[in-house]
Amino acid sequence: MWIDTHCHLDASEFAGEQGAIVAAAVQAGVEMIVIPAIERRNFSTVAALAQQYPQCAYALGIHPVFVPQAEEADLQALRDAIPAAMADPRFIAIGEIGLDFFLPELTVSPLREKQEYFYTEQLKIARDFDLPVLLHVRRSQDIILKYLRRIKVVGGIAHAFNGSHQQAQAFVALGFMLGLGGAMTFTRALQIRRLATDMPLSALVLETDAPDISPAWLHPARNSPQQLPAIGALLAELRGMSPEAVALATSANARVALPRLPEP
Repeated sequence: MWIDTHCHLDASEFAGEQGAIVAAAVQAGVEMIVIPAIERRNFSTVAALAQQYPQCAYALGIHPVFVPQAEEADLQALRDAIPAAMADPRFIAIGEIGLDFFLPELTVSPLREKQEYFYTEQLKIARDFDLPVLLHVRRSQDIILKYLRRIKVVGGIAHAFNGSHQQAQAFVALGFMLGLGGAMTFTRALQIRRLATDMPLSALVLETDAPDISPAWLHPARNSPQQLPAIGALLAELRGMSPEAVALATSANARVALPRLPEP
């Protein structure tokens, strides 16, 4: 059985179809789907989806792409929401948080500084509640790492990882798993494939980021957690292993990274 450690099941692309999406994923062999929040407005939505579908769990956080419209009060709302969420066995992490230096408008003042402020404040929330984090690290690995060294959290997952081998090792040294998904299925994704092959299997987890980052055989159509076993089979092929062995290992890794993850 497989674990999808990152899926935006609340996305508008899935509107009204969540039940069918989850059922198809379970039929394909996916035992758990993690739904990260992206902004204050969807905190209750991701929690409700996890309550509705026993194969789902959720995280709460403010995504860097949504930082421009976020307010200081949203950080306080996140902090205030955590004590009650801790009583919910389906709440497992702070996320999706991080930095995005791919979108040009987010790399210049004042938005770059605002991104870094929201990221560090959410790291402090994770630290204070001893929670792992789901990290968005798009073209921002070194700055993400700089703050992780200053604000000690218990670990988590560097989602959609596409950094260097040295950066990968640095995340692992800080207690993080590397999230691999649909990008790995493209033959041109040489760096990701090298990481998928060369990094210890104990450092890897699988994800879809659905509805985004569709695998090669589906691109550009909508991605879904149903695709995870095929993505995992590609990882198994790259490593010369059986899909069953990769499923067991990556699912065990997900539970190390996310200790609150419910049993299926």
